[in-house]
Amino acid sequence: MTAEKPLATLPFRADHVGSLLRPLPLLEARDKVAASELDRTALRKVEDEAIRAAVRLQDETGIRSCTDGEYRRTYFHIDFLEQLSGVSTQGGMTLSFHTHTGKVDFAPPVMRVNGRVEHVRSIQGPDFEFLKSVVSPRQTPKVSIPSPTMLHFRGGRAAISSEVYPDLEGFFADVATAYQKELRSLAALGCRYVQLDDTNLAYLCDEHMRAGARDRGDDPSELPRRYAKLINAAIADKPKDMTVCVHLCRGNFKSAWAAEGGYEPVAEVLFNELNVDGYFLEYDDERSGGFAPLRFVPKAKRVVLGLVSSKLPQLESKDSLRKRIDEAARYVPLDQLCLSPQCGFSSTVHGNAITPEVQSAKLRLVVETAQAVWGEA
Repeated sequence: MTAEKPLATLPFRADHVGSLLRPLPLLEARDKVAASELDRTALRKVEDEAIRAAVRLQDETGIRSCTDGEYRRTYFHIDFLEQLSGVSTQGGMTLSFHTHTGKVDFAPPVMRVNGRVEHVRSIQGPDFEFLKSVVSPRQTPKVSIPSPTMLHFRGGRAAISSEVYPDLEGFFADVATAYQKELRSLAALGCRYVQLDDTNLAYLCDEHMRAGARDRGDDPSELPRRYAKLINAAIADKPKDMTVCVHLCRGNFKSAWAAEGGYEPVAEVLFNELNVDGYFLEYDDERSGGFAPLRFVPKAKRVVLGLVSSKLPQLESKDSLRKRIDEAARYVPLDQLCLSPQCGFSSTVHGNAITPEVQSAKLRLVVETAQAVWGEA
């Protein structure tokens, strides 16, 4: 008889997705670099100081999972992916995001695969080394990187050179190998907590996004399984003591989102075929659907309920959060649940429409609620 896998100790009962509002001096320094008034070395020093402050902020709020706020990035995904050989960016693809009061357009650069995808150097290694050097003894440094699916979904086959990859299986294999190398480089530096940020599995819960996938020639009912296979290959060689979680995001730009819909269309594959240790799930409002898909969660995995909005300034009440946690516990044992904001506070450099004070209050709320529910954070 095979022994049952023990419940993971990460994510923490009180956790967070990772990105934080960029401080004004950092934004000003970035503008100076763009205007050729400041070089990259000087920018790095400004980033270092901002990250030290971000680490202190997380420590003061009681959050034990510590990131660098993604302060060295413009976008949560592009800055990482364009450092893979074979990946380039160009122009911009205008996307329409939704807010609680209307719509906002977003035009990030378009990623193209014009050569063999290869990992030529450690991408997050230097950033992790700095973060590790400044965290307090009670903090665990976490690295968030884009999911490997981010190179496929939005552009589909058309964004991947058919000359380089006449067969997409070769593309998926090379992407997985590149991620394996990145995770090995992080592991060698002592990193043991990694988060894959994935919009695409969440987008596949939205019928409009599923229709778009069909228009690009993909089968939206098969993509979750294809993506699970890709992610599993990407993390196959991780050390046993490295925790890898996935965050499902429906879009996060200036408090706006791109997709809606509950997790039911992807739930069985997400929870039973994806070999990650935990899930950060958005559950901040009605667009996220109900908790019933959590019935598929296996016993050895943790689910982080993103019940606290990182998009809206209103502070949730502890009572309402506890009630929603109780609702989720009807489908998955309370011991497997954790709490966090539903997304980052600044998935792009632009940030959400909240203040730094509200950001801190929301992180404290997550910690205080976790302590009240589980007796720990």
